[in-house]
Amino acid sequence: MAVVTGADLLEAAEEMTRVLEPHRDRDWSVPAGSLSWSCWTTAAHVAHDLIGYAGQVAGRPDDGYLPYDLRVSPDASPTQVLTVVRACAGLLATAVDAAGPDTRAWHWGPCDPAGFAAMGVAETVLHTHDITLGLGVSWQPPQRLSALVLRRLFPDAPAGAAPEVLLWMTGRGELPGRTRRTSWVWRARVDGP
Repeated sequence: MAVVTGADLLEAAEEMTRVLEPHRDRDWSVPAGSLSWSCWTTAAHVAHDLIGYAGQVAGRPDDGYLPYDLRVSPDASPTQVLTVVRACAGLLATAVDAAGPDTRAWHWGPCDPAGFAAMGVAETVLHTHDITLGLGVSWQPPQRLSALVLRRLFPDAPAGAAPEVLLWMTGRGELPGRTRRTSWVWRARVDGP
């Protein structure tokens, strides 16, 4: 099974920038797809999660999230928010790649570096999808990154094209013959060493 790495995180953040930067002058105050958050807030949320995951991997707490938070200046332009996302992806990538595979940190139980990397990729590509919906841009998560996320976080995912399955698994899309999901949880926790 392929392990999600820092390079995958950087690829996801670069893809987010590639897709969204051309639309930097649009109205980012509109809702991001079906979310109640604006496109701007959703992008800032991605940065928040990435830096939070980086802290977990570096700090290795075993009983909860570290007590800090990222605040993106409300005056930041969409371009600046995307730069913050790339910076936070870089910090998580560095933490993941520096940690040994037996490193564990808390995310609703013990989680390995590859799990934090997979969650970072998932947050990035899924929320990029949400933002593109809000901005009226046609885009789907990349096949390879979607497949990595499914293998690590959704081992019970049905067969099918990885982007469509990932969107369905997270309540963002339809799959023929299956009821649309209204709730979901990914499995980042690892059992054993």
